[in-house]
Amino acid sequence: MRRTSRRFVSVVFPALVLGVLWLPFSGWGLTLEEAKTKGLVGEKPNGYLGVVAPNASAEVHALANDINQKRRQTYEDIARRNTTSLETVEVLAGQTAIKNTRPGNLIQLPPGQWIKK
Repeated sequence: MRRTSRRFVSVVFPALVLGVLWLPFSGWGLTLEEAKTKGLVGEKPNGYLGVVAPNASAEVHALANDINQKRRQTYEDIARRNTTSLETVEVLAGQTAIKNTRPGNLIQLPPGQWIKK
């Protein structure tokens, strides 16, 4: 791995991803942190949020969709700036999100099982 690639992966990437993972979301009554704490959404290995609750409201789905759209835009920008694939950025973001998920919140493990961290 080239030196600049190593620096990107070890320093720049985590900082960018953490900013995206914890985007403030004030357009809805429900915040991301509240949705996570209530077990309505969780972090997936692909870098996006998943709606966990089978009977989640339209508000929960809208929250997850909005955050996922913003994450994808950021991931695309990161991939373009670093001449890497979107999939590589998504996987690294997923690893970072799962690693930084608070105990008690949900994460998805392959093949799609949701567990409390």
